[in-house]
Amino acid sequence: MSYAFTRSLGFFSALKKVILSTKKTNSSLSLPFAASAMDGNSSCPLVLCGKSSAENETAKTLKNSGALKLTDNTELSILLHSESAKPIKEDAFGVDSFMNSLSTNRFGRFLLWSPRLPSTHDVVSQNFCELPIGAVCVADVQYKGRGRSKNVWESPKGCLLFSFTLQMEDGRVVPLIQYVVSLAVTEAIKDVCDKNGLPYVAVKIKWPNDLYLNGLKVGGILCTSTFKSKQFNVSAGIGLNVDNEKPTTCLNTFLRELSVTTYQFRREDILAAFFDKFEKFYELFINQGFQSLEELYYKTWLHSGQRVIVQEKNDNQVVENVVTIQGLTSSGYLLAIGDDNQMCELHPDGNSFDFFKGLVRRKLD
Repeated sequence: MSYAFTRSLGFFSALKKVILSTKKTNSSLSLPFAASAMDGNSSCPLVLCGKSSAENETAKTLKNSGALKLTDNTELSILLHSESAKPIKEDAFGVDSFMNSLSTNRFGRFLLWSPRLPSTHDVVSQNFCELPIGAVCVADVQYKGRGRSKNVWESPKGCLLFSFTLQMEDGRVVPLIQYVVSLAVTEAIKDVCDKNGLPYVAVKIKWPNDLYLNGLKVGGILCTSTFKSKQFNVSAGIGLNVDNEKPTTCLNTFLRELSVTTYQFRREDILAAFFDKFEKFYELFINQGFQSLEELYYKTWLHSGQRVIVQEKNDNQVVENVVTIQGLTSSGYLLAIGDDNQMCELHPDGNSFDFFKGLVRRKLD
């Protein structure tokens, strides 16, 4: 049985679109075998690396087994990090730098990296059972990034593009995991700013799964799950504009406007900080529920006190009312209050790309 969050709740979806460009470009590779072709028959290099010796043994086993596959006929050329050509290109993801910065016990410790992939999300979701829980796949470029309504996008260089695996038992809270992921991204960026003495780059959360900076979208979250052996196998994907200012803006452009510093955000630093934050938040979430993170989440999202128009059917007529957003319900929808002091839960109608258009109200007892 397979569930995407877009199906299980009717509105959670992949929102990587704005960080991706529909312009298709050719790029050379940083590894010694060809993978620049963009058709489904091309070969994509995939480098495996673990933080510990045991995790590197897992990498060897995976390589030797030939178990990693993609369903679109893209060939994956598996290589161990210890075997990869060095030095690789300067703009390639720094595997060693990431591993040296990582301090988690579980998440991010097993890495799959490629200079070019169809989709990091496809790699982890289609090979979930072959990978350790907490494994992460990173690509420098995606040419079939997952989007809403089956849209396909190419992501340019400069994006932090990654997907990782986790398992959950309680299906009622699975849809809330995207909020934990979103919060971990924003807090990771703050953490990198703190460590480098930088002014805060205040990335905000637009419900349900967009990341905004100074009014412009800089990232998005995609979470999907399958149910197997009484567990929900969750694949979480993130895209973040780090050093590509088009089509909107990016972290480094905003940082240059804030400060005269020569420092630039690096994808490796943000990813390591993300997993450090996510591991802590995830433990709180599983043990104490999302309530343990709500205060911080509401400080980071854009919607407290926001007035929105909702639609209700009344005698076969659609009536519009204005309500004020208060927070989230236990199921992950928007909690709001009407001018009549009636609490309600807001559901998108599913017909608009903007989740705040066509909201439908359900009164709460």
